[in-house]
Amino acid sequence: MKRMSLLLLSCLAVSASVLSAEPETDMSIVRGPDSASVQGVATVTATIVGIDPATRTVTLKTKAGKVLELEVTPEARNFDQLKIGDIVTTQYRESLTLSLVDAKTALSRTEKDIEARAPKGAKPGGEIGREVTIIADVIAVDRNSKTVTLRGPRGETVNLLVEDPDRLKQLKKGNQVKAVFTEALAISVEPAKTQ
Repeated sequence: MKRMSLLLLSCLAVSASVLSAEPETDMSIVRGPDSASVQGVATVTATIVGIDPATRTVTLKTKAGKVLELEVTPEARNFDQLKIGDIVTTQYRESLTLSLVDAKTALSRTEKDIEARAPKGAKPGGEIGREVTIIADVIAVDRNSKTVTLRGPRGETVNLLVEDPDRLKQLKKGNQVKAVFTEALAISVEPAKTQ
């Protein structure tokens, strides 16, 4: 778990700097008969324009010309594989899936870590994130304001806006909902393109 924390801190530092550099964003909504999913992705692509091995610092330049200087922590493998001109892609993804639970079950919350690092000898990269699954009770449905109030296993409540009138009709007090929230940050490095 300590390694996971170190990786998370280093990835968060990278994402805070890189994602402030004009990300390309994409959002999608998928509806099924008893579920709905929303996914958002923010992507930043930059070119390595400088490398300082002594300080493990990489200078990146985005397509828009913004220059960023990032320190690569020792937890990131294969620093020596980086080259001027390599393309660094940082992608932050979030998704939320809500579905009705068929049979009444105990309220619960589980969390699973997502972690992958580039193999030794390859270009640096990896992914880190988490997936949280919650079973919650529907404690109120307000058709006028198009909101549903959920109570989770810790007693916390959340109001969700349900725009689709057909879906809102399906929900009633006493139903249960399964919510799966996933967030992940992935960083990959591709070799410089030869011309």
